[in-house]
Amino acid sequence: MKPRLFIFGLGYTAGRISAALEAIGWEVIATGRDGQFSFDDQGSVRLGLADASHVLSSVPPGGEGVDPVLDRYGDALRGKDWIGYLSSTGVYGDTGGAWVDESARIGTGRRSARSEADLAWQALGARVFRLPGIYGPGRSVFERVVAGTAQRIDMPDQVFSRVHVNDIVSGVLAALDAPAGAYNLADDCPTSQNTLIEAACRLLRRDPPPLLTLEQANLSPMARGFYAENRRVANGKARRVLDWVPQFPTYREGLAGLLAG
Repeated sequence: MKPRLFIFGLGYTAGRISAALEAIGWEVIATGRDGQFSFDDQGSVRLGLADASHVLSSVPPGGEGVDPVLDRYGDALRGKDWIGYLSSTGVYGDTGGAWVDESARIGTGRRSARSEADLAWQALGARVFRLPGIYGPGRSVFERVVAGTAQRIDMPDQVFSRVHVNDIVSGVLAALDAPAGAYNLADDCPTSQNTLIEAACRLLRRDPPPLLTLEQANLSPMARGFYAENRRVANGKARRVLDWVPQFPTYREGLAGLLAG
């Protein structure tokens, strides 16, 4: 029989994980915009889960801080061969630009609900993938530069980690035979948003947008929160335990790959 994966939330990243597994003979069923099931159709979802050996959730906590998958279907996840959860490196909070790995305490940042969900999935025996800023085809700095929405903010010491969606896919596939626990999937070169924008502008042969103060940028509360945290995410555990080697170890390879199509 084909191995079967049930995905909660077939979005941008999970959709690529699904395609990669289907290409090697897996059967994938899912909730979400492009999935077969509605999340609220409990009868169908539970039937689908009953026949699935593997489960992956990409659904974040809801507005009340509750993980909707665990809240509604947590009882149906016990006893599965493999469970995965797409979490966020936001669980680490602000480190003042210092490096952080999976041994660090979580829950000190603005994403307390995400931290609680992260720990709850680990308690179920999940492989928890902590992801920084995700980019890839159709979702990168190139689209923002072309649309005129890319903003350079005058915060010279601010750095971010990021990861190409293809490297998330390879990390998740590598973890199919790996121990449960948390894994950072991030590139090797945390850098400022300004450096990324300037690199994209050079490749597109465009002038970079003007340098703005945080106040002049008039960011949304969500975007402003993004700039309130400053950290570098280490990926040593994923390299060591999963034997994971990112195809795009820095933004340079990532941007060049996107431009080449």
